[in-house]
Amino acid sequence: MSPVRTRAATLDEACAEATDLARSAAIDLAGADVVGDHAGVFAEDERVATHLFTCLDRAYTGWRWAVTVSRASRARIVTVSETALLPGPDSLLAPPWVPWSERVRPGDLGIGDLMPADEDDERLVPAAVLEGDEGLVDWDEPADLALAEGGYAAAAEAVAASLPADALPAGRVRVLSAIGRDTTAARWYNSEHGPGTPLARAAPGPCLTCGFLTPLAGSLGQVFGVCANEYAPDDGRVVSLDHGCGAHSEAISGRPGTGALPPVIDEVGYDLVDMPGVAMADTVFESLDHES
Repeated sequence: MSPVRTRAATLDEACAEATDLARSAAIDLAGADVVGDHAGVFAEDERVATHLFTCLDRAYTGWRWAVTVSRASRARIVTVSETALLPGPDSLLAPPWVPWSERVRPGDLGIGDLMPADEDDERLVPAAVLEGDEGLVDWDEPADLALAEGGYAAAAEAVAASLPADALPAGRVRVLSAIGRDTTAARWYNSEHGPGTPLARAAPGPCLTCGFLTPLAGSLGQVFGVCANEYAPDDGRVVSLDHGCGAHSEAISGRPGTGALPPVIDEVGYDLVDMPGVAMADTVFESLDHES
């Protein structure tokens, strides 16, 4: 059996010549100021054709007004069937739709805004899984059933009911999971509060040796702490232990006699001359050095 072949529609002559009728329909819909030149015509079906006109509206760059005309069999009168605004090959289109949960960026959340975590958020686990030899507990049959029927929240309640009241973090149904911890650590370490910034590379020492560093508890405390120096650019922020800044608690002072490097004197740009008082100043600095 030979495959079915679809014959291309032939452009009807009467419909193709109805350019003025199609333009009038486009103007009636949108106004004469946004309907431009005739951009072509093509056959939709037998005795059905669509005329295209350039759209002059700056908000729809590259779009075209499409006016479909047709005529009945053995009839000479062409009528308008439909008018619409359609995108062209070079039209300006809106970007693909993205769910709001994927559009939100850090800092977007404002006063009164709510962004609840999904029930199956991989960054969180029921608080009950913190207990055990390796930081986890084996869920019993009731908990497995609750997980299947009601999700993580129901499973957490089922596990919590079998543990002592003081075994769970107060007020928390869910806590940070291993995935949440690892992604957080990577995000913090690669941020401007990590070791790879120009500020950290120019620091006199790492945050690990700074007296203003307040370590974090838990496993994250092995890599991060919180800066408590009000004069530091990272005050109140989480920093990596190998981060650093010029406000290090043990930064060497620039005052003479406190262990600082001696001042650099430009002996090229000008000539040194003997002046009264210079010898006395040298004697004072030498005595301060001996006392220190």
